[in-house]
Amino acid sequence: MSRLRVVGEFIAARWLRPLRTRACVERRQRRLLRRQLRFLRTRSAYFAARIPRGTTDLRSLPLMDKGVLMDRFDELNTVGVRRADAMRIALGNERTRDFAPGIGTHSVGLSSGTSGHRGLFLVARAERERWAGNVLARTLPRGRILGQRIALFLRADNTLYEEVASRAVSFSFFDVFAELKTNLARLEAYAPTILVAPPSVLLEIARAVQRGVLGVAPTKVYAVAEVLELSDERRIAAALGQERIHQLYQCTEGFLAHTCDEGVLHLNEDGILVEREELGDGRFVPILTDLRRRAQPIVRYRLGDVLRLREAPCPCGSALTAIARIEGREGDTLSLPGHDGGMVPIFADLVSRALLYVDGVEEYRVVQTGRRTFEIGLRCSDDAAEEAVRGGVVAELGSLADRQRAVRAELRFVPYAPDGSRKLRRVERRWRGEADDAQL
Repeated sequence: MSRLRVVGEFIAARWLRPLRTRACVERRQRRLLRRQLRFLRTRSAYFAARIPRGTTDLRSLPLMDKGVLMDRFDELNTVGVRRADAMRIALGNERTRDFAPGIGTHSVGLSSGTSGHRGLFLVARAERERWAGNVLARTLPRGRILGQRIALFLRADNTLYEEVASRAVSFSFFDVFAELKTNLARLEAYAPTILVAPPSVLLEIARAVQRGVLGVAPTKVYAVAEVLELSDERRIAAALGQERIHQLYQCTEGFLAHTCDEGVLHLNEDGILVEREELGDGRFVPILTDLRRRAQPIVRYRLGDVLRLREAPCPCGSALTAIARIEGREGDTLSLPGHDGGMVPIFADLVSRALLYVDGVEEYRVVQTGRRTFEIGLRCSDDAAEEAVRGGVVAELGSLADRQRAVRAELRFVPYAPDGSRKLRRVERRWRGEADDAQL
């Protein structure tokens, strides 16, 4: 591997691309876009038929989604990898939990399938090295680069972590599917300075610290892979002695956003371009174009997440777009009949914020199972007070429906039962019907 490329990207992302004005951001994006489209027109069979010579207008190109990425895998990628070969290796890696095998110098893998559809991804070695330098530039504390020990709780390992490791920075991979007790014992022995994990795992670590069975004191904690709910963030921060929990918005489609030193999430627009499909009230669905990824191009990819813009400028001074919240999957926006006869969207963030006002809720899940039926799974901090907690949930969700001018949902309470085999989703819509026809 080329550590020089990792270090070069680290230096560029950390010090050489301050991008203090929108004009600087957009000038860099235009330059990278022209270069990317020229490359794709000559190297990708899929884009050769869709990118006119000399065009720089993204809006003339069709949208992509996971279905397109899978169905057109062979003609989309620029390195001659066949889907059947990549899938065979990716499935083998998942079964053995050994993620080293790839195709030549290219890594292959499967997305976790939050949307219910598994995706196959392909990344070139040079792209992985630039990614590593970029992530390190965003995450390592200012003023102290040397001696960092980074614990990574992920569903899939990446041998690049070990290759990048040195006396300055070391990595330890923790498989989220491994036994929790084993992971916690390893974590204590490793004594990380930086902890990176999904919120569901961070909650387990926080509980272990509070019970006195785990002693770790990281200087920074990053949430990844799942939506970080406000209530969970507060509990994790309090248990682990953090002023705030940082976030890395990373998916198989790219490294999309990071938390700055002020605790604000910024889109990584020095390497990606994000179009917005507006939903109103500052919410939008991002349409992503990765300006530097070439082995498996990501061009006008509709992510299906709901993001909300931050209204006030970020104190850090960066011109990169600031995000107030990642609210979850668009498909998990709940929907209730409105008083005017239509269907009213109830965004996941609104549900989460409503439940913040209910004392005694330790864990929860809200699942829409019918046109106006919600299934509520609760774990209460005090079992004796469960009846009062349920009453609080009924009141707050009813008040939310009233504010949205929607009919109140019928609530059915069930035992809280998390599914450790997939990402934590606090708010989920399983009912399909009129909601799919609503203008969400």
